[in-house]
Amino acid sequence: MRKSMAIAAVLVAVLASPARAQSMARVEFDEAVKRAIDRNPTVAIAATNIVRAEQVLQQIRSSTLPNVSAAATSATLDSSRGFEGTTTQPQSQVTLGANVSMPILAPALWASVTQQRDQIEIANLSVNEVRQQIGIATAQAYLQVIAFKRQVEVNQRALDSANAHLDYSTKRLEGGAGSRLNQLRAAQVASSDAARLENAMHAVRRAQEALGVLLVENGPVDAGGEPLLEAPASLDEAAWTAARPDLITQAAITRAAERTVKDTTKEWFPNGGFSFDPAYVAPASLFSPSGSWRLSFVISQPIFEGGRIRANRALRTVAVEQSKLSFTQIQIQARSDVRLADESVKSFERALAFARTAAQQANEVVRISTSAFEVGATTNLEVIDAQREARDADTLVTLAEDAVRRAKLDLLIAVGRFPR
Repeated sequence: MRKSMAIAAVLVAVLASPARAQSMARVEFDEAVKRAIDRNPTVAIAATNIVRAEQVLQQIRSSTLPNVSAAATSATLDSSRGFEGTTTQPQSQVTLGANVSMPILAPALWASVTQQRDQIEIANLSVNEVRQQIGIATAQAYLQVIAFKRQVEVNQRALDSANAHLDYSTKRLEGGAGSRLNQLRAAQVASSDAARLENAMHAVRRAQEALGVLLVENGPVDAGGEPLLEAPASLDEAAWTAARPDLITQAAITRAAERTVKDTTKEWFPNGGFSFDPAYVAPASLFSPSGSWRLSFVISQPIFEGGRIRANRALRTVAVEQSKLSFTQIQIQARSDVRLADESVKSFERALAFARTAAQQANEVVRISTSAFEVGATTNLEVIDAQREARDADTLVTLAEDAVRRAKLDLLIAVGRFPR
């Protein structure tokens, strides 16, 4: 019975070993972020808005360019018309005509072209925002893989320590110096640590799958080395305001809205255009010469439009105010993000130092407790408690390291320096 329990414990350890992990693609941090931005379909979807905005611009510009058209008409009557032997209207007549027209005075239309160019700029800036979001999601997924792998290492060390204690308790029991209770306690701890290791390994696999999805890979992707996330030397507000994609985009939206308000007055300006219409008629008749043309110039001036232009200006002014308020809101949140991220880096680094000290102390307690148990100065309860405390302390170190990495990433994001 005792041997079977020892064998079972060993099997649990083997099954939980990282050697079970399947080989998979491995990528470093910078390459992962770059690949996700280049290949993720979310960025491509956002880029289609640029194409759409460019085509809308082309539609608007087409209204400011010359327009040429042609027409052919064949008319047949029941009989020709005329008097005193003169034909005034042939029975069959073909008319070929053309039209060339172009606006020569269209202030509101020309303003629309400029306004649409603003929308193209906004679409490009929006793509940059999406690229940043994909980069951030990829970085967070990468750090998640690293954190879970560190936890696997912690649980593996705890399981190795528990198995060593189980082996020692089993040998003492077989030699007649130990007790069945001590052996069962050690076996229970080994089984629990094996379960924790298995859960941690599954968490790693889930994180690797999430990273693979972001990288558009048909399978999980493993994280390489720990990234070098250097905190910025300066937190100058003018610098990070000019670098954050969300503030840049919102500033462009505000400028575009202000332009539409300014251009509203152009709807009161006169509009003018010309039209040239040549025609050819065969056969010619008394009242229809074979060749003719007409040149027209038209100018129109709005006089009364029922308050439409005034209402347009009011609506556009509201849009400007909303855009300015949104910019202010984003700016306030950005300042908070920078302050909090900077303080988080400092606080988490202090916490990490304390956690590492606690882990060193906890592992020293394990060593002393184990030595005392081996000479019979204490029971294995103290050893088990010490191992549990050491595992918890190592877990705290892993969590603190992850918190520092994420805080540094948040600071880089807050000051607009990620992704590069």
